[in-house]
Amino acid sequence: MKPISKTAFVCCGIRMHDAESSQPLCGDTYARRFREGEGQRILSSFAGMADGGRSAAANVVRHRIIDDLLRREQAATPDLLVVVLGAGFESRAYRLPGGTWVELDEPQVIAFKDERLPVSECPNALHRIPIDFSSESIEEKLAPFAGRTPVVIVVEGVIVYLEIPQIRDLLKKLRALFPKHTLVCELFTRKFCETYGKKTHEKIQDLGATFKYAVDRPEELFIQGGYRLADRISIAERTVDLGGMKVPFGIPRFLVRRLLSTAVMGYTVCVFALG
Repeated sequence: MKPISKTAFVCCGIRMHDAESSQPLCGDTYARRFREGEGQRILSSFAGMADGGRSAAANVVRHRIIDDLLRREQAATPDLLVVVLGAGFESRAYRLPGGTWVELDEPQVIAFKDERLPVSECPNALHRIPIDFSSESIEEKLAPFAGRTPVVIVVEGVIVYLEIPQIRDLLKKLRALFPKHTLVCELFTRKFCETYGKKTHEKIQDLGATFKYAVDRPEELFIQGGYRLADRISIAERTVDLGGMKVPFGIPRFLVRRLLSTAVMGYTVCVFALG
């Protein structure tokens, strides 16, 4: 069996440190369950990335933004189906009330997660589906849920690691499975990656991964695939709003977006609507 991606442990470790801080931004109290054993060893190796700094704050706030989006959707539609692709060690099905949840990830991730956060403890309906993304069909895995509505598909921490043909193929499959759905993911621009994300990318490469999708207008690929950009939330602005980062040089809040447009709108959580 393939090893679990180190980025899964680091992202979980970042949320754990946040949950145990004096003023948590996200509050994922389940994250600590994945610290033991291999998780502890990897977190210790990359402690500097997990326990502080702007990249850590942005990672937590990205998660919080998606939490808040899902809370609003669940409040409006209690029978919501939430499909999480590349779920990793996230615990939203345990923390957010209502809905039916489907988590897909590699078999080794699902097995590790089942040991430390059993489905039986989840207050909501939860289905975990192991899938080898390189050899198994996402259409077959999600066939029992095909055509459901309303549905929100969360693809967090995944798109930026895919090549353009892989993204196009994924969007094609999702359109076929769910002709009407909302897709939530984070995107960053090439300029943001080169300007603000260089050090983070170097750390990611140390973990054995690399950013592949960083273009000038990343949302265009989704629009070409038939989606409509329904919302675009700045991770930097939200981090400032939540107190996770101070506005630099005392710049008035209303001038931040204008003066720091690359930082503010170069890394966003995007909400795409289909149908």
